[in-house]
Amino acid sequence: MHTNQMTVLKAIGLEKSFQLRKVLDNIHFDIKSGERIGLVGYNGTGKTTLANILFGKITPDKGIIEKSGNLTIGYLSQSIDYQVSDFQQSLSVTGDNHLLEHASSLGLTKVYNWEEDRLGHLSGGEKLKLALAMVWASKPDFLILDEPTNHLDYKGIEWLVSELKKFQGPVLIISHDRHFLDQTVTRVFELENSMIHFYNGNYSDYRKEKQQRVENMRHQYSVQQQKIKEVETQITQLKSWSEKAHRESTKKGKGPSKRQNGIKEYHRVKAKKTDNQVKSKMKRLQNELEKNKLEKPLDEVHIRFEFDSAGKRGKRIIEARNLTKTYADRTLFQNSSFYINHGERIGLFGENGCGKTTLIRMILDQESHSNGDLWRSDSIKIAYLSQDVDDLPSEKTAIEALGFTDRENDLKARTLLANLGLKEAFLTKPIRTLSLGERTRVKLVEMLMKEYDVLILDEPTNHLDLPSREQLENTLAEFTGTIITVSHDYYFLNKLCDRLLVYENQQIKRLEMQPEEYLNQDVNKNREDTLKETLLLIENKIASILGELSFMDQKDPRYSELDKEFNDLLKEKRTLKG
Repeated sequence: MHTNQMTVLKAIGLEKSFQLRKVLDNIHFDIKSGERIGLVGYNGTGKTTLANILFGKITPDKGIIEKSGNLTIGYLSQSIDYQVSDFQQSLSVTGDNHLLEHASSLGLTKVYNWEEDRLGHLSGGEKLKLALAMVWASKPDFLILDEPTNHLDYKGIEWLVSELKKFQGPVLIISHDRHFLDQTVTRVFELENSMIHFYNGNYSDYRKEKQQRVENMRHQYSVQQQKIKEVETQITQLKSWSEKAHRESTKKGKGPSKRQNGIKEYHRVKAKKTDNQVKSKMKRLQNELEKNKLEKPLDEVHIRFEFDSAGKRGKRIIEARNLTKTYADRTLFQNSSFYINHGERIGLFGENGCGKTTLIRMILDQESHSNGDLWRSDSIKIAYLSQDVDDLPSEKTAIEALGFTDRENDLKARTLLANLGLKEAFLTKPIRTLSLGERTRVKLVEMLMKEYDVLILDEPTNHLDLPSREQLENTLAEFTGTIITVSHDYYFLNKLCDRLLVYENQQIKRLEMQPEEYLNQDVNKNREDTLKETLLLIENKIASILGELSFMDQKDPRYSELDKEFNDLLKEKRTLKG
């Protein structure tokens, strides 16, 4: 952070509406050199709009942006579908070694050799890395990054964090990746109801302070409501006195008229005085409210992580850095770095005793790690199906144990149980009479019904028969959240998982492959080697037969024999190659 902080950019009275909906209302702020700002808020609150206004892509309806000198802004926008020509242009700029340097440090080493076709078929991660490299190579004074970690792998995020540390200018980051924000920002701008609020510290500090502010506001609001109530009660009281005095002042009374007039006059004066008191109290209340009118604090929107398979993919939920677990006499694993994203199906792969269940217990916060970091998103609900299914209430029936009282859920649970092969007759029996496989299914239904985001399954097929295993595979295939599973059931793992965390040489590594690919690596390699050898032998034979045939007369009795052998070898070669 710079000690001599100069203002680089100033926003004054920004306003912006879309289709009569005001997104930004009278926004003011300064951004100083060296600042690291996280811009946060729910979807649709105007974060990207504000970024586009600062960059100059959108003009505000009202207000101005003042920039210092000839400030260049590097902007990584959320839609990274940059044109191929943009990349090629940047790559062909003579001496643009910065781009190549940044691209290679992001793991895109051969970038300068890429043909147009290769650039036209980039993955989301590759596009993002190239876009980042381009932003960096443009040597900006100020960076705006909109969701920079969405497609980045572990190496990419590490590079970005370290590059941001080196970058001298201010940075504005829009992100929903709490872990990334905690590592990078020191100030938070929050957009809420078209207003902007400022917080110091990283994302975790912001959440704490926001909670505190909301509680304070609630308290102040209730104090003010109490005051308003008291003043309103007094006004009501005074009004009723005033009405009574007005009534008395017009009453026809008995006795001498002079005395009567005197009484009326007294009540008239009293009524007037009370009216004035009412007016002044109302005026005071109005002034008070105009000065300090507190709006009722809004309840925070509780967003459940619904896993529509498209929307949340790519969001990181678990990340390990240099994770180590040792016991007094042995090391289970060390210096292991990996991550898990929403919606992924991860298989834990390794020999007995290598520490798979230990890792699960660490993710569940039931076991500590010896060294390194294990981060887990706070916003996820994890359900764990352990190998031990003895913890269900033994005297209750399956339906009682699930405890769904409303008809809709009861019906849904019965359907799921039936899908998993647990028929109606079993649902009314006490759980102690159910087999371990049947109990496993009751627990699975509980997990699927309660809409968890992450299912951790430790040998889920252990107690299941074959038809039930298939039913389980189909049921889990429909689940849109994340699944982490330990299983020695090779077929089940292969059908379910598309990525692996593999325990090798006391390290846990993430591999982008199915169990089948991983297990058959050596077999496939041997097969390839054998194939190459066989093909080489055939090529040699073909060459030697051709040599013989070229010197031989067609009438020679051996000619047709060699000719047949030649054709057979050609066929064999084609088959092997095909």
